Amino acid sequence: MSGGKTLTYKGRPLMRKDNLVYYGSMSDKYVVMLQVMDTEPLQDLNLAKRVSVQLQLTDPDIRSRDRVVKKAEKEGFYVALDLGAVWLERALTTA
Repeated sequence: MSGGKTLTYKGRPLMRKDNLVYYGSMSDKYVVMLQVMDTEPLQDLNLAKRVSVQLQLTDPDIRSRDRVVKKAEKEGFYVALDLGAVWLERALTTA
C-alpha cells in the first residue's frame, strides 16, 4: 500500500489476502492468523460466519505446521479477532 495507511486494531496492524487476515507484526515473536471458513450474504455484502483463529510463531525456521501455538473456531469475525487479540497480547507480554 504505497502512501496509504495500514489498518490497525488495538494498535496492531491487520493485513488481508483473500480469506486470510494476519493480525500483528511479523517482526514480533507471534502473529494471529484469521481464516474465514464460511460466509453468509447480507444485502450486497458477504459477512464472515465461521472463522478459524490461530496464534502462530513467526520464526521462519520452524515448519509451518509446528508454528501453531493455539487454535480455535469462532462465529463471526469480530469475536474471532477479539479472541486473537487477547491471545496475541498475552503471548507477547510473556515472551
